[in-house]
Amino acid sequence: MKRRIENPTENRAIFLNVHKTIIDRATWEKVQSMKAGTRRKRPTVTQEPSVFSGKLKCPECGGNLNFHFSQTNPDIKFFSCQNHNCGLRKCSKTHYIRLDFLERVVLYEVNRLASFANEYEGDFIKAMMGSSAKVVENDRARKQRELDGLLARDKELDRLFERLYEDNVSGKIDDARFAKMSKRYEQEQGENAKRIKALRLELKKAEGRQMDVDQFLETVRRYTNVTAITQRMVTELIDHIDVYHAEQDAMGKTQRIVIHYNCIGAFEVPDRRKIQSAEITMKTRKGVAVSYTPTQIAV
Repeated sequence: MKRRIENPTENRAIFLNVHKTIIDRATWEKVQSMKAGTRRKRPTVTQEPSVFSGKLKCPECGGNLNFHFSQTNPDIKFFSCQNHNCGLRKCSKTHYIRLDFLERVVLYEVNRLASFANEYEGDFIKAMMGSSAKVVENDRARKQRELDGLLARDKELDRLFERLYEDNVSGKIDDARFAKMSKRYEQEQGENAKRIKALRLELKKAEGRQMDVDQFLETVRRYTNVTAITQRMVTELIDHIDVYHAEQDAMGKTQRIVIHYNCIGAFEVPDRRKIQSAEITMKTRKGVAVSYTPTQIAV
């Protein structure tokens, strides 16, 4: 037949964790999610991509922040929202952030996280387990809502197609119009079926998924007193980073950055005597200085 025949989901049998794994499941899924994301073409001027590419999110529109550098001064590297100047104006602000400023903030927060894990291990594990359960539940609920919406739309498309067929038979619409509209409905149903299949599989995998507390704690400790940002560190620790637009206040410009860690989501390190605290300020251009404000999230 030279055609691929889809096997219905209800006829499939999935056997997980049968063979000995080469890498752990969390690392595999992390790499797959990174590969699935779109990647920008490299600019004409040779420039190494940033380790934060694909990790920065705009909290206003939900889009990614694209990596740029100054053509006149390639040492100036920055991120800005991809939906601000795209023509559609989905985002009202640039959400601009300098790469060197972002690196200082991430180093500061990772060192604080590692210090908290080392000095207050019990409190850290307790907070981490609570945050992990909340992240997993929120992710499951979001996917379930999306699945319910797609299933409802699929039933609605079936009713619309039946009504369309009846109108064609009765002569209310001509054959050309019927063919055009039925093709559009079928195409939408096909796309929805693929997404429904993926969501059901993700929900099934998430049922028995639990965060390995010891593994994440070991990963955090590995980066105690880290002095430089590396690709491995960003991949192992950070899921994504929300970058807010810098706001003007009486003291100058202040920018809020929220780091969402793998498994535990946004985690604000509590104020403790043994945990370092510092104010990060950088002059981004002549006469303009931006300070970092950590998010206020209770643990």
